[in-house]
Amino acid sequence: SITTLLTRVEVDPQDPAFNHPTKPIGPVYTAAQAEALAADKGWAMAADGKGMRRVVASPPPLRVLGLEAIRWLLEHNALVIAAGGGGIPVARGADGHSLQGVEAVIDKDLCSSLLARELQADCLVIATDVAAVYLDWGQPSQRAIGHITPQELMQHPWPVGTMGPKVAAACAFVAATGQRAVIGSLDDIEALLAGTAGTQICPDPVAPAATA
Repeated sequence: SITTLLTRVEVDPQDPAFNHPTKPIGPVYTAAQAEALAADKGWAMAADGKGMRRVVASPPPLRVLGLEAIRWLLEHNALVIAAGGGGIPVARGADGHSLQGVEAVIDKDLCSSLLARELQADCLVIATDVAAVYLDWGQPSQRAIGHITPQELMQHPWPVGTMGPKVAAACAFVAATGQRAVIGSLDDIEALLAGTAGTQICPDPVAPAATA
């Protein structure tokens, strides 16, 4: 069976990310519309292409709520779809117990990494639309990374809005659990799990970091 769960994810309401909103959401506005919305609603706005969009905070996830329900479903052979889009961000109220929704977007890769750690998963697979993580992407020297350690992978600069969060999420999982993470194409999902495709991120070096 397949089960989809709306998943609440706890964040820290005092996280510095709330002072520096970066995640664009919603439609594109003209400069005049953006100025009016910022004045009327207090929204933070930022340039996006030829227009302006609202931006909200993207704090790191602290805890996935409803974890026991997810675990129970997995133990009963359900295919669980959880924490979609990073989950629904909530924060503790002043009493330390009640939960309130907050205007934010949680990075889906970081949330997946946290969920995998809390479920004690054997492997974290981050499936995307490219075959692997590449060094010198888009350059004549472009080459795929085969096997690599988190320490080696984090030494390279990665684009903030694309591969960066995926690399950070995978490395955090491996560092915290000692298990394997892999980044690669959804079309190669079986080979990713088998360790024969994608970028295999392991706690110990098992092969050269980059392959042609």
